[in-house]
Amino acid sequence: MTLLSCESLERPAAREEPWVSPRAAYVHVPFCAHKCGYCDFASLAGVDHLAERYLDALEREMAMSGQPQEVETIFIGGGTPTRLSADDLKRLLASVRRWFPLAQGGEWTVEANPGTLDGEKADVLRDGGVNRVSLGAQSFQPALLQALERNHAPEEVEKALELLRPRFNFWSFDLIFGVPGSTPEMWESDLETALGLGPSHLSCYGLVYEKGTALWKQWQAGSVHAVDEEAERAMYAHTIDRLERTGLAMYEISNFARPGHECRHNLVYWANDAYFGVGLGAARYVRGVRSSNTRELPAYLRRIEAGQSATGPTETLDPESRARETTVLMLRRTAVGLDRSDFLRRTGFDLDALAGTTVSRYVQRGLLEDDGQRVRFTREGLFLADSVLCELL
Repeated sequence: MTLLSCESLERPAAREEPWVSPRAAYVHVPFCAHKCGYCDFASLAGVDHLAERYLDALEREMAMSGQPQEVETIFIGGGTPTRLSADDLKRLLASVRRWFPLAQGGEWTVEANPGTLDGEKADVLRDGGVNRVSLGAQSFQPALLQALERNHAPEEVEKALELLRPRFNFWSFDLIFGVPGSTPEMWESDLETALGLGPSHLSCYGLVYEKGTALWKQWQAGSVHAVDEEAERAMYAHTIDRLERTGLAMYEISNFARPGHECRHNLVYWANDAYFGVGLGAARYVRGVRSSNTRELPAYLRRIEAGQSATGPTETLDPESRARETTVLMLRRTAVGLDRSDFLRRTGFDLDALAGTTVSRYVQRGLLEDDGQRVRFTREGLFLADSVLCELL
């Protein structure tokens, strides 16, 4: 299979549909103070001395496109981007700004961890063009942070927000429920603490035991016990109800926001639109080709420094497979759901011809609702979304 060439990243003069030509860019920064046990991302601890070399490689990879690519959303994730020094962070933002200029009114998000932000770095982010920060809180309880192997203290979340609030109109933080040793009451406490901080966006994820992670190995060995399904269901149900009452509407299975504060970059993924991706392990979807970079840092540096592509696995989906993938991703958008007309325009497939039997079966079971134009999850369907999405795919 042919690897994605640098030339294929060049945007043609005529503006194409967003599922063909990217209008979003993801940039990966792998550095961390500690590799959390549940983390399956391309992140590394103990390699901070390679930061400047990595930034050199990152800029060279962006330059391989041959010309700047204007985008409407940028997301710098990790790892911990704010693990970089203020000077290195400033340099990173300048490189991204050069090769992925942000369109007027665009969204630029950077992930940050509590304890890695200070006033200087917050100023660098704001002055560099970033207008949204996503903070990795995960929990406000020391025992649960320890179970997740997070190395920040609960009070550091509020300290970070004191730096973000006066500088950014858009900010969010993540929480994780279903942590080993947790109870529905502990989760309710975490949610109340979070709401007391006044967020306009919250991401609430059920803990996933990703194969190969340290946490997964502990679970397999029996040294860690997962929260039982009924308790986890109770946590998710409380999340939906509590956040709805406070004005944070669910717009995706795990994401809640006040109107106008949804993460526009993530909406690109859930629409199955195209996006650029650069950096260690970064994925991209350009002109129908899905590919990702190597997750081995020495290999990434060596190949980029030699003027070679860092691309690893590459896949071109056939039209039906792409349409089914679009079905699954769009259904995750709980507010918008899956619109038949939009789906036909994007994929060339009639939804009922492609998956009508499956949709009807889940409508009859009360897991999906169908008004003739849109298909959405019912409340009960949200609790069994994984099984529904797997069958549709």
